[in-house]
Amino acid sequence: MARSAVAPDSISARLLHPTSSSALKQRYWYRTCSLSMNGCKAAPERALGLCETRTLPAVSAPETALSELQAAVFSLKAEPPPCSPSGIIRLEIQVPIRKKANAIDWLHAQSHLPRCFFSGRGQRMDPSFSLVNGGGVWSNSGRDLVGVAGVGSAVFFQGIDPFAFQDWKCIRRFLSKDCPLIRAYGAIRFDARANISSEWKDFGSFYFTVPQVEFDELEESSILATTIAWDDSLLWTWKNAVDGLQVTMHQISPYFHKSTTEVPQTTIISWNHVPTKASWNTSVKKALQIIRSRDSELVKVVLARCSTYVTDTCIDPVTLLSCLQVEGENAYQFYIQPPDAPAFIGNTPEQLFHRKYLNISSEALAGTRARSLNKDEDLQIGRELLFSPKDHIEFTIVRESIRRKLESICDEVLVEPSKALRKLPRVQHLCAQLSGRLMSEDDEFAILASLHPSPAVCGLPMEEARQFIKNNEMFDRGMYAGPVGWFGGRESEFAVGIRSALVGKGFSTLIYAGAGIVEGTNPCSEWDELDLKASQFTKLLQQWEHQTRYREINIGSAQRGGY
Repeated sequence: MARSAVAPDSISARLLHPTSSSALKQRYWYRTCSLSMNGCKAAPERALGLCETRTLPAVSAPETALSELQAAVFSLKAEPPPCSPSGIIRLEIQVPIRKKANAIDWLHAQSHLPRCFFSGRGQRMDPSFSLVNGGGVWSNSGRDLVGVAGVGSAVFFQGIDPFAFQDWKCIRRFLSKDCPLIRAYGAIRFDARANISSEWKDFGSFYFTVPQVEFDELEESSILATTIAWDDSLLWTWKNAVDGLQVTMHQISPYFHKSTTEVPQTTIISWNHVPTKASWNTSVKKALQIIRSRDSELVKVVLARCSTYVTDTCIDPVTLLSCLQVEGENAYQFYIQPPDAPAFIGNTPEQLFHRKYLNISSEALAGTRARSLNKDEDLQIGRELLFSPKDHIEFTIVRESIRRKLESICDEVLVEPSKALRKLPRVQHLCAQLSGRLMSEDDEFAILASLHPSPAVCGLPMEEARQFIKNNEMFDRGMYAGPVGWFGGRESEFAVGIRSALVGKGFSTLIYAGAGIVEGTNPCSEWDELDLKASQFTKLLQQWEHQTRYREINIGSAQRGGY
């Protein structure tokens, strides 16, 4: 297919801002508490002096791996690499399958900030259809990654202006095809042009980090790794980097904490929805009036809700994420927590894109129905979704928009000819897969800038839908519904940050959910859909509250001599 004029340089021209020293100070900032450097302050055209991975001999247990890595870092400090003003080095050590451990359990034992976690979706695309052996399971020379947990920050990337081509180049500067497991994990705001609210201020417009210490859970083993990054031009020397890493490693626990076995004790004190149901109905009816208007091009807009739950104790975000793994079939789990910030966590079924070399894959996901424990009833609900006119319109809008965007950048695009059902533990959706081949790896930024925001989380046309959201939603989406994932030298993968929450600073948990508004939408039905999508979080909070109260009743009965 013909390639359009959409290219990284043209997109960056729209997004980039002046790069004078004063503009750089406004766009980026250092976080001294992170013992790291902001890689976005470097000149992206300046090549990194050194980029390498050093693999140490395998050990028999994760506890031994930590001491071996500490010794390796000490030796490296004594004998630094040849004089280089900038570089990044990963030291990794593999643990055999007999000692395989869970990445979330490792993360739960760590208290150092910042922290991050990503898991693959565990589902590959049909190789007979796709141009690329699809996303969701991250492959590295036969070693399939199940989940990655990281603490500390060897280098981070953050700014307050929209994520731009220059920022992407700054991240790519620290990555290499020869070091495929050096990756930058993070997220981007849904709408970087909207004002940043207080709860999201520590994330900026985008936030990515290459962890200082990382635990990789593989299908047949595990890897413990450390990463050192330095750049004299950023006033972050080799000595700064090694000293910072040693500070972090002294705080690393060599043990694993089985977070899934703990029952948190909490009571929900209060909760509220923004918008309220009455305000929601008003916004949906207003959107439908515009959609039906002859003077408007708007055919779909996605409206969202932010629900705040106040509890009598702080909810541990890692424990909550661990419980979400039960819901994790065919979904990505993620956890992003910058220094001094709450944690953005989620369990999203929706892939934005997966790139491996020049191969690209994406998917259309739209329409929602509940699952049923009764097999026949569940099949009937699925059939109703497949043949629903309203959901067919919503799904077609999403699929065709993604197809057009891929065709503008890829040589050829394959689109799954028919829609299918994506079944998750609580809900099911309509879905279809798409794939293509990029002309250049630099087109990765063009794909990201083009695919986000998709009609599945914003609407169509995009700018009209975004403006309606900006004018009518009464809260800041932050990273909710934005791209969340990782960049790597050989491949990158991003999901859409839906089915998500902001957890862990104070006693409030903010839960986000959205619904697509098209012709035929019923406001009350869409409100129920919000409840359904948020239920993977709310059910846990209610379950914990019930279990706590049950314990209190039993304790009281025992004190009175009861049963």
